[in-house]
Amino acid sequence: MLISGIIRKKGEKFVRVSFQRNKDMAEYILPECRLDKSRGFSKEELKQLENYVKDDRAQIMEEARKVNPMKAMLGMKE
Repeated sequence: MLISGIIRKKGEKFVRVSFQRNKDMAEYILPECRLDKSRGFSKEELKQLENYVKDDRAQIMEEARKVNPMKAMLGMKE
Protein backbone atom coordinates (compact mmCIF):
# COMPACT_ATOMS: atom_id res chain seq x y z
CA MET A 1 0.00 0.00 0.00
CA LEU A 2 1.28 3.45 -0.94
CA ILE A 3 -0.10 6.65 0.57
CA SER A 4 0.44 10.03 -1.05
CA GLY A 5 0.86 13.22 0.90
CA ILE A 6 -2.07 15.62 1.11
CA ILE A 7 -2.82 16.85 -2.41
CA ARG A 8 -4.47 20.22 -2.95
CA LYS A 9 -6.34 20.87 -6.18
CA LYS A 10 -8.99 23.50 -6.87
CA GLY A 11 -9.37 24.22 -3.16
CA GLU A 12 -9.94 20.56 -2.30
CA LYS A 13 -7.66 18.34 -0.20
CA PHE A 14 -7.39 14.64 -0.91
CA VAL A 15 -5.09 11.63 -0.62
CA ARG A 16 -4.38 8.85 -3.09
CA VAL A 17 -4.02 5.32 -1.72
CA SER A 18 -2.59 2.72 -4.09
CA PHE A 19 -2.52 -1.04 -3.74
CA GLN A 20 -0.23 -3.12 -5.96
CA ARG A 21 0.10 -6.85 -6.46
CA ASN A 22 2.44 -7.79 -9.28
CA LYS A 23 0.76 -6.10 -12.30
CA ASP A 24 -2.56 -5.61 -10.50
CA MET A 25 -3.32 -2.17 -9.08
CA ALA A 26 -6.12 -0.24 -7.43
CA GLU A 27 -6.16 3.42 -6.47
CA TYR A 28 -8.62 5.06 -4.10
CA ILE A 29 -9.22 8.74 -3.38
CA LEU A 30 -9.76 9.73 0.24
CA PRO A 31 -11.59 11.08 2.16
CA GLU A 32 -14.44 9.85 -0.13
CA CYS A 33 -12.94 6.33 -0.40
CA ARG A 34 -13.76 6.43 -4.12
CA LEU A 35 -12.12 3.95 -6.48
CA ASP A 36 -10.28 6.02 -9.10
CA LYS A 37 -8.74 3.27 -11.23
CA SER A 38 -7.99 -0.42 -11.08
CA ARG A 39 -6.56 -3.28 -13.08
CA GLY A 40 -6.49 -6.98 -12.30
CA PHE A 41 -8.35 -7.10 -8.97
CA SER A 42 -11.72 -8.88 -8.84
CA LYS A 43 -14.89 -7.01 -7.81
CA GLU A 44 -14.81 -8.84 -4.48
CA GLU A 45 -11.18 -7.84 -3.86
CA LEU A 46 -11.96 -4.21 -4.76
CA LYS A 47 -14.82 -4.24 -2.25
CA GLN A 48 -12.48 -5.60 0.43
CA LEU A 49 -9.94 -2.86 -0.33
CA GLU A 50 -12.70 -0.24 -0.24
CA ASN A 51 -13.84 -1.51 3.16
CA TYR A 52 -10.25 -1.35 4.39
CA VAL A 53 -9.74 2.29 3.35
CA LYS A 54 -13.15 3.23 4.81
CA ASP A 55 -12.43 1.53 8.13
CA ASP A 56 -8.89 2.99 8.40
CA ARG A 57 -9.57 6.35 6.72
CA ALA A 58 -8.58 8.44 9.78
CA GLN A 59 -5.27 6.61 10.23
CA ILE A 60 -4.48 6.78 6.49
CA MET A 61 -5.19 10.53 6.43
CA GLU A 62 -2.92 10.98 9.46
CA GLU A 63 -0.11 9.09 7.71
CA ALA A 64 -0.59 11.26 4.61
CA ARG A 65 -0.05 14.38 6.73
CA LYS A 66 3.42 13.05 7.64
CA VAL A 67 4.54 12.53 4.03
CA ASN A 68 7.20 14.99 2.90
CA PRO A 69 6.98 15.02 -0.93
CA MET A 70 10.53 16.28 -1.47
CA LYS A 71 12.09 13.67 0.80
CA ALA A 72 9.93 10.95 -0.75
CA MET A 73 10.92 12.02 -4.26
CA LEU A 74 14.61 11.97 -3.32
CA GLY A 75 14.29 8.61 -1.56
CA MET A 76 15.24 10.10 1.82
CA LYS A 77 13.95 8.78 5.11
CA GLU A 78 11.69 10.97 7.26
